[in-house]
Amino acid sequence: MSISVRNEGSKVNSNINVTPMVDVMLVLLIIFMVITPMLQNKVAVDMAKVDNPTPMPDADKEDAIVVAITRDGGLYLGQNKVALSELGNNVREKLADTPGKQIFIRADARAQFLAVEDAIDAVRTTGVDEVGLLTQKKEGNLGGGE
Repeated sequence: MSISVRNEGSKVNSNINVTPMVDVMLVLLIIFMVITPMLQNKVAVDMAKVDNPTPMPDADKEDAIVVAITRDGGLYLGQNKVALSELGNNVREKLADTPGKQIFIRADARAQFLAVEDAIDAVRTTGVDEVGLLTQKKEGNLGGGE
């Protein structure tokens, strides 16, 4: 009688192959890099730049109601383009569940003042007491001064 000895331990490969993991991580990185800019729900507006802006952290919250006015006079409530005649009703609908909320205006620095004033009037007619005008801080003092 003979005993057969199997030597399976010599066939085991103990090296870790990280190539599939790196491939998956690179794909995930690319996906996140492409999707992240799309997650912003803001209309592209070049806001007015001031020396001492008033901080309004509530404007960055997810449930903030933001009215944007573009350079060409376009009016947006969140991401949706609205007509000036519909702005008051749309704001009233959004405020139905949370009365007394502050509305934020993001106006382009080159937008006509009349368009900004009309948007503020439309928002104020819905019973909103607080309207915040969003601005950006100036980057450095480029030019004269003392």
